[in-house]
Amino acid sequence: QVQLVESGGGLVQPGGSMRLSCAASGISLSIYTMAWYRQAPGKQRELVAAHTTGGSANYADSVKGRFTISRDNAKNTVYLQMNSLKPEDTAVYFCRAVRVTIYWGQGTQVTVSS
Repeated sequence: QVQLVESGGGLVQPGGSMRLSCAASGISLSIYTMAWYRQAPGKQRELVAAHTTGGSANYADSVKGRFTISRDNAKNTVYLQMNSLKPEDTAVYFCRAVRVTIYWGQGTQVTVSS
């Protein structure tokens, strides 16, 4: 059974930092394109960052220069380092793995508020 489990969410003040983790079981992330998405209340789910098996990363314009996606294949985990957080970053963050099949995690809530 394939599982993607996100962790690391919570409440943070504006300007703060947070690191999300996505740990996989049942698949080897090293052969998957990995991505983080987010969905704010009343909005569509949007791509935040993606990381290919070749090591290339791309980001939504709204997070460029603030967020960094990375992976540790030995730990079968993908990360999203989020710096200089803003209230508009508040959302549920989801991890996605894509190869032929698409797998989603259950999401973790990130709230940026003072």
